Amino acid sequence: MLSKRIFLLSVVLLGVWSCQTEKAEESKKIDSAFTKKDSVVIIEQPIISELEQRMIEQGLVDIQTLDSTIMVELKYSTTDNFVKTDVYGDLTRAYLQAKPAQMLVKANKVLQEKYPNYRLLVYDAARPLSVQHTLWNLLDSIPPKEREDFVANPAIASIHNFGSAVDLTVYDDVIKKPLDMGTKFDFFGDLAYPRLEDEMLIEGKLSKEQLANRIILREAMTSVGYMRIESEWWHFNAISRTRAKDLYKIVE
Repeated sequence: MLSKRIFLLSVVLLGVWSCQTEKAEESKKIDSAFTKKDSVVIIEQPIISELEQRMIEQGLVDIQTLDSTIMVELKYSTTDNFVKTDVYGDLTRAYLQAKPAQMLVKANKVLQEKYPNYRLLVYDAARPLSVQHTLWNLLDSIPPKEREDFVANPAIASIHNFGSAVDLTVYDDVIKKPLDMGTKFDFFGDLAYPRLEDEMLIEGKLSKEQLANRIILREAMTSVGYMRIESEWWHFNAISRTRAKDLYKIVE
């Protein structure tokens, strides 16, 4: 009798164990299916700094939200600039007023339609006036009048300070680097001057290829209304300083 009870108990326990095992396996399958099919992917949102928030409130836009193929490497967020100082800190995204930003998107499209392997690479865009003061003060060993050859006087303000100017070059996706423009960004000297390019070419200081690369950039930008300046191959204004003052507030 005792052996019969032990036998029956064993059968019951075996049945319970079997049932629990099946439930555990089923639970694993459900968990696995959830993980593979229904898991929630958390996308980290970019942290917006106080400065960026102010620019957004003034109507400026992050240009890469309009065209993700435009590259951005803000040189003043690095030490690779003429003052060898990071003056932007947390600012790493390029902002422009809405219309200049749309113009830039069109310029990138014009460039890529003609040269599919090329795209624009932005070195600087909207620049806070506070940073303009910093750049100006970092050159305090140079007399003010001569200092304007390197950076706009903050008392007058740069078109960058209105979010209506951009510094940029052309990036080649095949060779994975910017085109050779004859000088680096922020090079201060005759070789950077568009108005002296013919002279530099004759003297052998600028090659035909380097000049052709500058023309590629210039044609893409001017075709949509950007204006070049005669002292920096990389700088383009969407509008004049007078017009910028009429339309926009200075980015502080």
